[in-house]
Amino acid sequence: MSMAYDSQPQTTVTATAAPQPQPQGPAALAASLNARLRDASPQGILKAALELFPGRVALVSSFGAESAVLLHMLSEIDRAAPVLFLDTGHLFGQTLDYRKSLVEKLGLTDVRDLRPAYQDLAVNDPKADLWKTNTDLCCDIRKVRPLDRVLLPDFDAWITGRKRFHGGSRLNLPVVEAGAEGKIKFNPLANWSKAQLDAYMAEHDLPPHPLVEFGYPSVGCWPCTKPVESGAASDIRAGRWAGSDKTECGIHTPRAATAAESEVGGDI
Repeated sequence: MSMAYDSQPQTTVTATAAPQPQPQGPAALAASLNARLRDASPQGILKAALELFPGRVALVSSFGAESAVLLHMLSEIDRAAPVLFLDTGHLFGQTLDYRKSLVEKLGLTDVRDLRPAYQDLAVNDPKADLWKTNTDLCCDIRKVRPLDRVLLPDFDAWITGRKRFHGGSRLNLPVVEAGAEGKIKFNPLANWSKAQLDAYMAEHDLPPHPLVEFGYPSVGCWPCTKPVESGAASDIRAGRWAGSDKTECGIHTPRAATAAESEVGGDI
């Protein structure tokens, strides 16, 4: 005896392939990550960066006035993560000493010193006084090119210590953005205030940069960094390139692709 449902018309279901995820471009990926991480803690953002780009993300640090906070956070998560330090040849001696002592204190094991190529200096700055006439080119050969020679081929993402309270072009700084040549750039401290940085330094007994007590709230190269009178400037970076319109060295600004330079004579 046939059951009633045997006489019902049968519906044919055609199997369809599951949609395949489409690769995201750098801008779309950065926007997606920013939406996901914009309210996360700095440590959470650091962990996400290291997990998303294992072995292909580096923290770029100046070992300046505020650098100890992010470096300490990184050391608490992964002391072997790459840290890129731009040794321009024009840094304060105190910065070089601070770099050495802070690396030892935090136990960081992969800090790489990036220096300008001998050829660039020989051609463009043989007397080491280019900063007097062309600060943009000086920063380009001493900071931008050395960073790009390592960052572009070896890493897919990088981590910076920039914050919104620095002002200027950083006022609307996202937590994640698309940086130079499509590299994803993480800014874990974008949301933090100066008071939060100071509290973290005190809580973890982190040593300040030696020049902070002498009125340097931001420390770069010695020819282009001046002390600032306490309370005289609302811009914490007022002592950088003082008296000019320049506010950034160039590593955080859009630029044309830089071909790998011949490193005749090696770096210095």
